[in-house]
Order: sequence, then structure tokens, then C-alpha cells
Amino acid sequence: MNELESFSIIGILITLIPIIICIVVVMWILQIRDYNHEQVEQNKRIIKLLEEQNH
Repeated sequence: MNELESFSIIGILITLIPIIICIVVVMWILQIRDYNHEQVEQNKRIIKLLEEQNH
């Protein structure tokens, strides 16, 4: 492997790393959003049960 090939591999890696980081961050944000939605639904059910218990 000559110097030019090693530079191109390094260039490809440097180019791909930010793209991979962006993909991981977007996936992480989507998971947080889904988890928050589940928590909201669960909280609504808990509130409804507590209201039924008080009446």
C-alpha cells in the first residue's frame, strides 16, 4: 500500500465519522422521543386509576 492509498483510506474515514455520529445521534433522539411518549401514556393511565380510586 503506497502513501496515496493510505491517505485515501484516512480521508474516507474522516469523511464517514461525522456521518456515522449524526446517524447515531438521530437514532438516540428518536429513542428518547419514543420513550417519552410511552411515559406520557403510562402517566395518563396512572392518573386515571388514581382519579377512579378517589371517586
